[in-house]
Amino acid sequence: MVYGLAGVLAIALLVAAFTDLRRRQIDNWLNAGIAALAPVYWWACGLHLWPDVVLQLGVAVAAFVVLAGLFALRMMGGGDVKLLTALALWLRPVLFAKLLLIMALVGGVLTVAMGVWHVMRRRKDHLKIPYGVAIATAGLCVLGTTYGAGLQALAAG
Repeated sequence: MVYGLAGVLAIALLVAAFTDLRRRQIDNWLNAGIAALAPVYWWACGLHLWPDVVLQLGVAVAAFVVLAGLFALRMMGGGDVKLLTALALWLRPVLFAKLLLIMALVGGVLTVAMGVWHVMRRRKDHLKIPYGVAIATAGLCVLGTTYGAGLQALAAG
């Protein structure tokens, strides 16, 4: 069941990346769905209410507070804040930190690439980076390294 839920999360991340790339928006229903499935994932993983679930909730609250501050400073979009907060409910703190590191690296490359493209097209409008792509890429990397071997073993039979 854990692998099925991880697969659902992977699909949701792909949808988030696609919609952010296309419309520069990550839908609330998608973020809410990811967050709503977290307790099912906790149950499937066998997390205990204390300290496991409390730790997950604490990391998510801390992430939201920091990211909401970045949103208030116009450094991050609202959908990105909500997606990262929902992911904090799924990923143990070490994996969430890994996600943030990968996201920052991918986001930096994405920002440079989009900036170059923007300048080459001589666009004068405000550059909007689809950071959901970086978040989704990082999330898929973390899921792949966490569950990849188990999924390969299941596929092999």
